[in-house]
Amino acid sequence: MSTGEKFVQMLIAIGLFFGVVAVILLLTQRLRSRRGELIQSAAFVLPAVLLICVGLLYPALDTIYQSFRNAAGNEFVGLDNYQTIFTDSALIRVLVNTAVWVVVVPLASTAIGLIYAVLIDRAKFEKFAKALIFLPMAISLVGASIIWKFVYDYRQTSDAQIGIANAFLKALGFDTYRFLLNEPWNTMFLIVIMIWVQAGFAMTILSASIKAIPDDIVEAARLDGASGLQLFRQITIPSIRPSLIVVLTTISITTLKAFDIVRTTTGGNFDTSVLAYQFYVESFRSFNQGLGAALAVLIFVLVMPIVIYNVRQMRKLEAR
Repeated sequence: MSTGEKFVQMLIAIGLFFGVVAVILLLTQRLRSRRGELIQSAAFVLPAVLLICVGLLYPALDTIYQSFRNAAGNEFVGLDNYQTIFTDSALIRVLVNTAVWVVVVPLASTAIGLIYAVLIDRAKFEKFAKALIFLPMAISLVGASIIWKFVYDYRQTSDAQIGIANAFLKALGFDTYRFLLNEPWNTMFLIVIMIWVQAGFAMTILSASIKAIPDDIVEAARLDGASGLQLFRQITIPSIRPSLIVVLTTISITTLKAFDIVRTTTGGNFDTSVLAYQFYVESFRSFNQGLGAALAVLIFVLVMPIVIYNVRQMRKLEAR
């Protein structure tokens, strides 16, 4: 499809949007009563609900339905696909990798972001320091993965090194190391990439929360003789707890959907695959529709408790 055709399609889509809005306004403009306002509201909400049903609800239900069928999608197999996920050794390794990602990435990213935010708070070079750690957030995960793939590049110890990590090892007198090939540490080195990207996000949110802490509370604690560590534990952490929850849950959801890093660096080889990447492999490489759908449903099931917890915490804060 050429650029001109895409541009025409965009104009048609915009025209249809304004056309629908204009029709709704013309049909409901004379409805002045309370009931008329409800009808007008429903007329605006209905297209959005319809799009959600077509673009989100139906695909979700169809995915759940496909997860109970075989690879070709033409035979009902019950829970066989889910049984395969939790019994096949390769898929168990995928689950373990995913669990490691979900535990390490949110905790490490949040901890680094929090410590960094506290250390540079009100420093002279605060803006520059924040920009420095936030910079990876401006890079796509594919771009970040390519950068780190060069960092981890492996060559024989006797050869000239282009990877910073192995160049550093060689300078210290050690042999070079296959960062992306040697199991199980290769998974941890991939996790470093995600932490590098997400730490900037955590720092930004937490730094804003720290600045929102009233100065009188901090000053009162200092007059009472609280040390820096006591201020951090007893004032800072409790005050920014809602932001900590948001950061942890947001990064957890992002981590559960991690795909780009694994695809770009190792292609899921050397026991580095995770759920999101395995879903892609089963659905679009192995053409196992049933197992791929089951993996997608599992990701959805794992994400939902995090989302529900986040929503409940936000409602508690609003109720205060």
